[in-house]
Amino acid sequence: MKKLLYLSLALLIAGACKQAADTETKHVVVTGIDFSKNPGDDFFTFANGIWYDTAQIPASQTGVGSYSFLNYPQRIRLQAILDSVSSANNAAGSIEQKVGDFYASGLDTEAINKRGYEPIKPILANVDVITDVSSMMKFVAEAQKTNNGSIIGFRVGPDVQRSSVNIVSLSQTGIGLPERDYYFKTDSATIGIQNAYKKYLATLFELTGTDAAAATKNADVVYGIEKQIAASHKTNIERRNVKANYNKLAVTEITKKQPNIGWPTLLSTLGAKVDSVNMQQPAYYDKLNSMLKTVSIGDWKIYLKARSLSTFANFLSKPFTDASFAYAKILTGQAVQKPRAEEITEAVDRSLGHALAQLYVKKYFPEAAKKRMRELVDNLKTAFEVRITKLEWMSDSTKTKAKEKLYAFTEKIGYPDKWRDYSNVEVNRNTYFENRLSANKNDYNYMIAKIGQPVDRTEWGPTPPTVTAYNNPPLNEIVFPAGILQPPYFDLNADDALNYGGIGMVIGHEITHSFDDQGAQFDKYGNVTNWWTKDDYEKFKARTQQVIDQYSSFTVLDSIHLKGALTVGENTADIAGVAIAYDAFKLTQQGQDTTKLDGLTPDQRFFVSIARIWRVKTTDQYLRMYVNTNPHSPPQWRVNGPLMNFTPFYNAFNVKSGDKMYKPENERIVVW
Repeated sequence: MKKLLYLSLALLIAGACKQAADTETKHVVVTGIDFSKNPGDDFFTFANGIWYDTAQIPASQTGVGSYSFLNYPQRIRLQAILDSVSSANNAAGSIEQKVGDFYASGLDTEAINKRGYEPIKPILANVDVITDVSSMMKFVAEAQKTNNGSIIGFRVGPDVQRSSVNIVSLSQTGIGLPERDYYFKTDSATIGIQNAYKKYLATLFELTGTDAAAATKNADVVYGIEKQIAASHKTNIERRNVKANYNKLAVTEITKKQPNIGWPTLLSTLGAKVDSVNMQQPAYYDKLNSMLKTVSIGDWKIYLKARSLSTFANFLSKPFTDASFAYAKILTGQAVQKPRAEEITEAVDRSLGHALAQLYVKKYFPEAAKKRMRELVDNLKTAFEVRITKLEWMSDSTKTKAKEKLYAFTEKIGYPDKWRDYSNVEVNRNTYFENRLSANKNDYNYMIAKIGQPVDRTEWGPTPPTVTAYNNPPLNEIVFPAGILQPPYFDLNADDALNYGGIGMVIGHEITHSFDDQGAQFDKYGNVTNWWTKDDYEKFKARTQQVIDQYSSFTVLDSIHLKGALTVGENTADIAGVAIAYDAFKLTQQGQDTTKLDGLTPDQRFFVSIARIWRVKTTDQYLRMYVNTNPHSPPQWRVNGPLMNFTPFYNAFNVKSGDKMYKPENERIVVW
């Protein structure tokens, strides 16, 4: 968020909350509730409808509101920092110099446009000299080092069977559409996306000198290869199976089984001198091994050029960025391209994120927020322990293991104690493309250095300014970056009802992820180990099946149903997150009181706060893609779904039989 920040924030939170003028009774005033609506019919609309009906999605965005869309005003803040440091006289090698010059290089569109596709010519030339599978796989490995991925999904991370050490993991990859089903669906919306993607590929070839007819033919070749690859992919739902995605195999074994890939040479070129790997989806690599012989080298070269051009299109001149956007517009419904400064702010955050974050937290993140968050986390853990104790369906032995896991959590709040080092990233104000590649190489070297090393449990994933929160099962950690510790999630000036309904619900959600359908398979050390009795685990699966069935009945965009099996982990965490946060809230003085604020009881304020943190409005195109690919339910169902299963909500708003959200008490789902 930036100078435009104040306007953007006003638009986002308009009618939601404002500071009371009386400093002695300072609290966040809740307004904008549509009391003409019945809260028991659609609580999301009751709490957010006035905002939703008037909110305008910026033309350069796919949505507006809270959670991930709060990153839009957040980028305005970061942009203001970058505008300042990029125009200052910074010491060479300083954080300010690195991020400032990187930002300036991306804004210099005159220089970028003048270069055209010159920066990517050496990469395309390296594809041209490929003569056989061996030289092709060498290119694939070398390209991986600059994040130019194609047919090898390579990463280094904790071994989920032995989470104290890092392992090389290989996952399915190789496609350009969002996920496998986009290649096989025949509805009109998906066909439109397929055609837009093919046109994008053809345009990329035309921009590098290929005539229109040949470019269209090339696009068909690429699409044909990708469709073959997609047929071997597991679906997003199938990939939720933790154990099926763990296949630790000796390099000697996969070399015999998939000889065409040339694993020893490939891994050596990647810098991964290992004797075993976790091949998460072996069927993909079996298919790739076959295709390396059935697809001609000429066609593979066309494919690799397309992958390289697509990977780097947004680093190049305007015709390339325009082509990329034309495809994205069909996919997401975004009306116009983001302002260049916003795009480059995102690029700096992605490439030098921990350097930029140091400047952000210094300016925007008070230590008091970190202290208050620790109190909230401790209170939520206490509340969850009580809920475990009271579970009727779980045996005492499993309860003991669950509590051990709960209190083995690592909690990361705000920002890391140790920042990433970017001293090896070469930044020049005149060469944006090369700056991006240098940052990518630095990221790769950072990752590859983990091989053979103990897992660093202090490491962070998203950068601290990012509006997100996450649970990492192999590290048994919950993480709350500084970016999310702001309204509507968290406010030092707010009463407990709003904070427990806001960030408290998020904390409860993240805690529950260690006990959802996937997280429940990890022990307190982060290893995939069974800590359940057989009977308890069967009861647990029966309850998560109830979650799957219920959410599969919810509809989006008239006829599209939620994918209950895809979203079960997030929905389980939402249902339990509300309950845990409410229990923790009831331990506070306000939670035990009935005094109204702004005409709302404490419990009502708590539930309104839950609705406000998922206040989001998106384009229909984005929502369609979201339902197909995202493990989270859309915002309306992140509110209404959990609340229709939670009896205290019924009591707070007098929800009764006949209301659309009403469910008989014996049908209200309780997992945790």
